[in-house]
This record gives sequence, C-alpha cells and structure tokens, in this order.
Amino acid sequence: MNIQVLRENAGFSKVEVARRLGLDKSAVSHWENGTAIPRADKLPLLADMFGCSIDELYGRDPPGRAAEGGESV
Repeated sequence: MNIQVLRENAGFSKVEVARRLGLDKSAVSHWENGTAIPRADKLPLLADMFGCSIDELYGRDPPGRAAEGGESV
C-alpha cells in the first residue's frame, strides 16, 4: 500500500489519521508496514483525506489512466 507516502504528502501524522478514522495509531502503523490492510469501509475515508483515489492507496493507477500518454493495450 502507498498509505505512508500519501499521508506524509498530505501533511498528516499517524496519530491524526487514526484520530480522524476513530482508530488506534497502531492500525495506521500496521497498514504502512504491510502487516495489515484497512477495512473496506475505511478506504473511501482515506482516499478523501489524502485527496486521491482508492486505487492510489494501493499504489496503482485507476483503470484507463495507465494508457494515457502511451499506447493502449
């Protein structure tokens, strides 16, 4: 997951993200070190908080975006 980079770019601490989602800071740490993933109901909240898509939380381009500027496959 790409959560740490997105969180840092948005200027949030782990504590702030956890507080906004009603979670413990350790949950955010687990997401960032790859030992856990956010529950599905948290993904839209994280995407809104970081100003990104859910795909970007996973470090991938949304469908169709990868072909922009290049050949479509």
